[in-house]
Amino acid sequence: MELFYSPAACSLSPHIVLREAGLPHRLQRVNLAKHSLEGGGNYLEVNPRGQVPAIRLGDGRVLTEGPAIVQYLADLNPASQLAPPAGTWERSKLQEWLNYISSELHKSFTPLFSSTASKDWKEAALAGLRQRFDGVSSELAGRTWITGETFTVADAYLFTVISWTAYVGMDLGEWPALKAYHGRVAGRPKVQDALRAEGLLR
Repeated sequence: MELFYSPAACSLSPHIVLREAGLPHRLQRVNLAKHSLEGGGNYLEVNPRGQVPAIRLGDGRVLTEGPAIVQYLADLNPASQLAPPAGTWERSKLQEWLNYISSELHKSFTPLFSSTASKDWKEAALAGLRQRFDGVSSELAGRTWITGETFTVADAYLFTVISWTAYVGMDLGEWPALKAYHGRVAGRPKVQDALRAEGLLR
């Protein structure tokens, strides 16, 4: 299995899940600006949308979109407990979190990384993120992980997204529960392995 990734991008989430689930894989680094692969090749031939992450199976099938990928990977190794069984209430609550992270947190960072977004747009995005972080921080109170006491794929995704605060001038110290949570995830050995492999931890 191949994971197509760009360092610190949302592809870090399935990268963490691959390692937490103990699934054999190979990393393929993508230059998103040029849509090229580090070893040569056109990434658009893998994913015509040009975005990461994508995984390619041994039979050539390709799956894109992080929330879909991480659930697929978790289901390959149910013993890892990275996702509750399909069809359960707990799985639906996991999907609820994945959708929220994707639509309300992940996408809110888009203007902050854009060189063409207006100042007003960026300020509105920051205000929206702060409000949403207030809510997530409140929900984390009394929990070890975002869905309860078991680390899941939603934690891999939330960790990845809140890590972006370091790149946009947001101080996680504004939300002590979020900062402590980020530290708990970062301290997991498999998460450290993923960060190190992407050149994010030395």
